[in-house]
Amino acid sequence: MIFLLLTGQRHKPNINRSFILVSYRFKMKKIAFIVNFLFISFLLLAQKSTIEIVSTGTNTSLRGLSVVNDNVAWVSGSNGTVGRTANGGKNWKWFIVKGFEQTEFRDIEGFNADVALIMSVAEPAYILKTINGGENWKVVYENKTKGMFLDAMDFANNRMGVVIGDPINGKIFMARTDDTGNTWQEVAEERQAADSGEAFFAASGSNIKFFASKDYFMVSGGLHSRLINNKSAIDLPIIHGKESTGANSIDIFDNGRPDKPGNRMVIVGGDFLADTSSEKNCLYSTNGGKTWKVPNRPPHGYRSCVEFLSKKEILACGPTGIDYSEDEGKNWKWISKESFHVCRIARIGTTVYLAGANGKIGKIISWE
Repeated sequence: MIFLLLTGQRHKPNINRSFILVSYRFKMKKIAFIVNFLFISFLLLAQKSTIEIVSTGTNTSLRGLSVVNDNVAWVSGSNGTVGRTANGGKNWKWFIVKGFEQTEFRDIEGFNADVALIMSVAEPAYILKTINGGENWKVVYENKTKGMFLDAMDFANNRMGVVIGDPINGKIFMARTDDTGNTWQEVAEERQAADSGEAFFAASGSNIKFFASKDYFMVSGGLHSRLINNKSAIDLPIIHGKESTGANSIDIFDNGRPDKPGNRMVIVGGDFLADTSSEKNCLYSTNGGKTWKVPNRPPHGYRSCVEFLSKKEILACGPTGIDYSEDEGKNWKWISKESFHVCRIARIGTTVYLAGANGKIGKIISWE
């Protein structure tokens, strides 16, 4: 009726006012529908995940990844290969470590643009260090024990770190450093007995979390899958029973206390020989690992690495893609089908990198 008054049409005797009113309301509803549709479409477009591939084509399978800050990141992989960026992924410098051209470097820890440690896995197992940006490397740890296989490193700060390996003589291998990896001491008194058929996966260097208090949590797989710390070990309700099954990665949100474990924990894994299966491939805890819950909607397949982005946001990756949770691990969205082995957020900053086969390195721009 307002429309009719403003256009001076009220006095015309042949116009059906009711019809005009109904038509007007119908048009307004139609306009509102179109506006809502466009708004929702805009939101969906704005939320579409974007993975920027910043490097690919290098002859290496990358499983080691360390993101120091928004500018500096290190990667390591097969064929003795190490990579480094100092400008936020715009350029990468690649190194083949002399004397280790056939070595698998499954984990790496970067401290700045110059200093980093790399871990080779098996017989003999080595840890090497660079202090000049990867140009030269020095062996800082060597172990020729038969059956030695290192799986992961983690550092509580720039000095204190730990490396773990598969069981030797029935006990889990562990060594520590208090001087940024210059020297390592094998830990004998804390080595826990391993169950038969239990081992660790060197899939992403993320199956242990270490804290300045010297507390640690690590996850195992194989015929048995357990959460192991310096006080106890408990069975995990994750898929296990075969050599290809179990927990691959754990992350813990520190609640602002990097010296002590937080209450929020998440574990991913599955069966890497059935990498599309989501059966029992993820667990989360909000009480420090005392009890574990299964997601309502789990990650979409086997996942080799998991990382807290914030108190509630979590990222997981594997050969069938990337999943994202915004509710502490209760529900996961499949945001990309890009294959990656490892994901990491900057220790200082917000940049998120992923790394995988064929030297592929991704950088997350946005996600749902």
